[in-house]
Amino acid sequence: MILGIGTDLANIERIERTLARFGDRFRNRVFTETEQSKAERRKDVAGTYAKRWAAKEACSKALGTGLRMGIAWKDMAVTNLPTGQPVMALTGWALERLESMTPPGHETIVHVTLTDDHPWAQAFVVIEARPVER
Repeated sequence: MILGIGTDLANIERIERTLARFGDRFRNRVFTETEQSKAERRKDVAGTYAKRWAAKEACSKALGTGLRMGIAWKDMAVTNLPTGQPVMALTGWALERLESMTPPGHETIVHVTLTDDHPWAQAFVVIEARPVER
């Protein structure tokens, strides 16, 4: 069953200006070390950050809270499988919120997809609950 759906559209040029203005202060407040490492290795640094920004916004919407109620930016982290597929890992209050949404006898999967077409970066997040097989 679907527990939540979220989407967000981010302007890559806005993220680029924010990076130029606030630098590490912005990076360290919003992105995990793994996310920063990935972005800094990419040709399109700002685009990579923008997609992850959008994913965090989309995830907070799928959780039904937005970025309030104690969710921190770093409680939602985008990594990639060896195939390149993005995945969302939740910690802290975001994980607590996810667990509170999950029906008994179910496990959750947080699906995430990212795309960009300059100057836009977009993310969709779907939170699915599946019955635990016994």
